[in-house]
Amino acid sequence: MLCQSSFTGLSLSQNCKQLHQFLEFCQRQSIENEQPKIASIFFEIDSIDPLAVLDQWSKPHQLHFYFENREQEWAIAAIDSVVSFEASEAHRFLTVQQFIQDSFNQLISNSSHDFPGTIPRFFCSFAFFDQAPPSDATFAPATAFLPQWQVVRWRDRSAILANFLIQPQTNLEDLTDTIWHQAQAIEATSSHLFNFPYPMSDLLKQWQISDTFPFSNAVASALLDIQQQHFHKLVLAHAIDVVSRLPFQAGRSLHNLRQRYPDCYVFSTGNGRGQSFIGASPERLLSLQNQTLTTDALAGSAPRGKTISEDRQFAQQLMSSDKEQREHGMVVDFITKRLEGLGLAPHHAIAPVLLPLSNIQHLHTPIQAACPTDRHPLEILAELHPTPAVAGMPRAIACQQIQRYEQFERSLYAAPLGWVDAQGNAEFIVGIRSALLQGNRARLYAGAGIVAGSDPEREFAEVRLKLQALLQALT
Repeated sequence: MLCQSSFTGLSLSQNCKQLHQFLEFCQRQSIENEQPKIASIFFEIDSIDPLAVLDQWSKPHQLHFYFENREQEWAIAAIDSVVSFEASEAHRFLTVQQFIQDSFNQLISNSSHDFPGTIPRFFCSFAFFDQAPPSDATFAPATAFLPQWQVVRWRDRSAILANFLIQPQTNLEDLTDTIWHQAQAIEATSSHLFNFPYPMSDLLKQWQISDTFPFSNAVASALLDIQQQHFHKLVLAHAIDVVSRLPFQAGRSLHNLRQRYPDCYVFSTGNGRGQSFIGASPERLLSLQNQTLTTDALAGSAPRGKTISEDRQFAQQLMSSDKEQREHGMVVDFITKRLEGLGLAPHHAIAPVLLPLSNIQHLHTPIQAACPTDRHPLEILAELHPTPAVAGMPRAIACQQIQRYEQFERSLYAAPLGWVDAQGNAEFIVGIRSALLQGNRARLYAGAGIVAGSDPEREFAEVRLKLQALLQALT
């Protein structure tokens, strides 16, 4: 259980005496309980761009997480870790849940409850598959960490959360000085334009692109299996490898993504070995706020039109398509039954609505349920992942077929990424429309749902549309 101290809202415009007093309080708790404590220090600051902070302060050897939704007017940058954890067994969600709960029992916070987002958070990434990855895998099947520095912007307000380990022998004078000066340096971070000067920008657009496997052939083979009733739906992903003349710039790419897709969740997570997984996802897997659970059924797609009339025509075709409606209905039914299996009572509209994005439009059904306090968000996440929107139906068979057809490691593609806070709130998205960056190399991912009636060339065109939009944002 999170310990809330009486010290609240430290200000960097004052001296650091109150900070030292808070750290002394944490150290006394450490001595009395004979165990380390984690001091979580909240500073409200002038408005700042968390992406600029990430771009300037994050180092390749550090874990990081970035999360932004411009439409909802919030952004979070999490840099480095004070505690972290990895798991690869089948019960990875439960194992991570226990680690997070144990860590929160060590935490003492001075956070302000009138500023959303300033409660300490663990940032988590779960790979698509739970089995132990190959030795050269980029991300573990499960990773969770409490950042040393968390920078939050909500509307026109910004804050810094600093998390540091406190032990009986900790030198509080040195630690106070370190936290104070680093927080001031972060507050002074200037926003910048994330632009490359000419001719650097043109050089970055000079690529070599290679496919990982023949996607259309895989779709045709999957359709034969569907006709023979081996399964009802299979979501096949495709990946392309891109080599640029210059290293990809994750900060610049994220800035492009948030400008192009303000209606999506823009994200990045780094593994501490120089690799970042970034993207702009339209799909929320789970949001839990004040015991209200919201999840999205998002399946069935159509392109955007070049004119208003063409756009309207594509939308009407999507809404009236039996194939797209069946694909969407599978996802709605799956999520509803999974939530009911947890004792929840989900409710949703009878028919889906249209979700138009910048370059594509989807069938969308939000699903909500009241959630009791004894249901941890990771327990719900374990039931939902993967949904038929990113795997297929039946789920177990679809996952086997994915590994049979796809000739690359999914890693974090189409997997849950997000956070859990000390009050049981959580936000997780599905890592689609995404790319893995390392130096001048990038692997871009996109997928399509295959059901009876799917056309291999049309599905390939949909995947190419998603990949092209992502490639443009990287440059």
